[in-house]
Amino acid sequence: MPRAKKRKKKQGPVRTWLWRIIKIGLVAGLLATIALVVAVLVVRSSLPGFEDLKSSPNGQMIRVLDVNGKELFSMGPSYGEWLEYDEIPDVMKDAMIAVEDRRYANHPGVDPIGIARSLQVRLQRGRWAQGGSTITQQLARNIFLNNNRTFGRKGREILLALAMERKFSKRQILELYLNKVYYGGGAYGIDAASRRFFAHSARDLDLAEAAIIAGLVKAPSRYSPTADAKAAIGRATVVLEVMQDAGAITAAEAAQANPASAKLAPEPRQNSVRYFTDWALPQLDLLIDETVEPIEVWTTLDLGMQRAATAAILSQVPAGAQGALVAIDRDGAVRAMVGGTDYVTSNYNRATQAVRQPGSAWKVFVYMAALEAGYTPDDTVTDEPITIGNWTPRNSGNRYAGDIDVRTAFAFSKNTVAAAIGNDIGTSSIANMARRFGITTPIDTNPSMVLGTSDVRVLDMTRAFASINAKGVAITPFGITKVQTMKGDILYQSKFDGSRVLVDPWVAAGITDLMQTAVATGTGRAAQIGRPVAGKTGTTSSNKDGWFLGFSSGLTTGVWMGRDDAKPVGGLQGGRAPAAAFAQFMKVAVANRKVEKFDTELVLPEWQLEPDDGELFGAPEDGIYVDENGMPIETGQGTEYDLEDGEAADNPRLDQEWIDSVIGRGGDPSPRKPEPSPAKKPKPQPPQNQPESLIPEGALVEPQ
Repeated sequence: MPRAKKRKKKQGPVRTWLWRIIKIGLVAGLLATIALVVAVLVVRSSLPGFEDLKSSPNGQMIRVLDVNGKELFSMGPSYGEWLEYDEIPDVMKDAMIAVEDRRYANHPGVDPIGIARSLQVRLQRGRWAQGGSTITQQLARNIFLNNNRTFGRKGREILLALAMERKFSKRQILELYLNKVYYGGGAYGIDAASRRFFAHSARDLDLAEAAIIAGLVKAPSRYSPTADAKAAIGRATVVLEVMQDAGAITAAEAAQANPASAKLAPEPRQNSVRYFTDWALPQLDLLIDETVEPIEVWTTLDLGMQRAATAAILSQVPAGAQGALVAIDRDGAVRAMVGGTDYVTSNYNRATQAVRQPGSAWKVFVYMAALEAGYTPDDTVTDEPITIGNWTPRNSGNRYAGDIDVRTAFAFSKNTVAAAIGNDIGTSSIANMARRFGITTPIDTNPSMVLGTSDVRVLDMTRAFASINAKGVAITPFGITKVQTMKGDILYQSKFDGSRVLVDPWVAAGITDLMQTAVATGTGRAAQIGRPVAGKTGTTSSNKDGWFLGFSSGLTTGVWMGRDDAKPVGGLQGGRAPAAAFAQFMKVAVANRKVEKFDTELVLPEWQLEPDDGELFGAPEDGIYVDENGMPIETGQGTEYDLEDGEAADNPRLDQEWIDSVIGRGGDPSPRKPEPSPAKKPKPQPPQNQPESLIPEGALVEPQ
């Protein structure tokens, strides 16, 4: 009987499709593997060599130097000594491997378990919260990529890591990693980090220090021992526990290591130099395009002057107040800048950022506008009560001197005279003058603006006085003279532009004459330094602000003092602490400079040389006696002198010959009774029907 044939079982459709999917998957997997191998080989061939990677920098290092080439500080990345693999302490290598990549010796550059764990957390939380990167991946990211948490960047990172493992040994990769990774505080590499945080080479790291440094990689700013010692110690303790769990150290070694006992390097003192560098260095973005190669920045700062400026502010500023000082050379170079009494406590730069009322220091613009409009220092004006609209300015002590010359009115900072002049020439012309000389803040044109009610910056006011010192040529403050690479290639060199003239030289000469008199005989006497000085004081309502600005021997200095909250400061007047700080600083700053006399000869334009008939008529003025300092003295006729802030009480006419001798025009400065001089023709007095002022009656009447 014939044997029955076995029938072939037909496969179900599900099984058929499953088998097809498996075959397609195998083929796709094979092709993907081939593509990955090819990609890795291509990337491997394009990678730099080991020696090239050792020498490549991570970002731009900037050395900041003063005008004499002394280093102020370094910023940007800091690189320590490159340590070969065998020079690196074992505790450092073990700590880094334990905390960052425990399976480092066994994976091909990528740890599938770590990646799976990272993806799982990503899907659960909707964001990247846990890293699965190996040491090789981190090195690839630090050298070639950025820190963006995207799938595309992660794919490139994996490809680079696989390629690096094919090109370099594990020892080479770990050496690169330890010498190039960022540890915070600007330090790249373990040697830079060790010197930054412990003040010694990484060759001498002990277990506790190695644990602290290894803990920094996860979050350099959060775990920095100088920023948060408690967080750094806590993180180092975790590193020690992980090292013990990985078998890198014993329990006894972990217990013996004490991160809290690690001796940290002293933090570099953030002194007043930082006020200057915070202002100057942002200018680099406008000067050069180089952002990678290390550079040297030569600044205008003179360290000797900076120390003197800091000492002057600290020794003269009233208790509870702040102070600022700016010193500008004849070409605009800023030689010193102090923005406050303590940079560590407050890095707010009151020299460049704060805006405060200048008080009577603003009168330089009033009188320059007056000189330009036709006034001269010898013209007669009348110091008497005045009302403009509903505003009635007053002098200190409600004292008025009657007919005096412009020079005297400026020297003793007469508010009523400034108000009359402003009303005569127009406040818009004064605002225009201030704008010309570099005042960048808003300026009001109310009648009271002549007394300095518009807020200004110390730097702007000092710049204006520097332009006066330059005989009316515009001066632009700058802080960087030269930028060069470490090889010496010049990237930028400053040049002085003296082509822009703000006022005619005779206007600058006239205001210099007035300011020199203010220091020699008026409110600025505390600013005298034994050589010619021209300057102006300023004091605002209730002694909230005190100013002194002036120049000598080519150096212009502005000083401000007051409280940040603008509350009154007892006894603060421009002619006291600010003027004293100016003098203390300038005595040091110009000690080695040539003594220079001011050119105050007025070469007037023809339209001002017409004869004034009023000069030929009228009774001579009564003369007064002056003391050895040129100050009016009592004669039994009621003439007094108010010594508090330098204002004559009744009639502060000054002996002109004595003034001439004091400010270098010759003559005998001994006490004498002046000869009577013909009366001057007073300027027209302002009418009483002006628009209302927004400033209340009697505002800004303190001594200047």
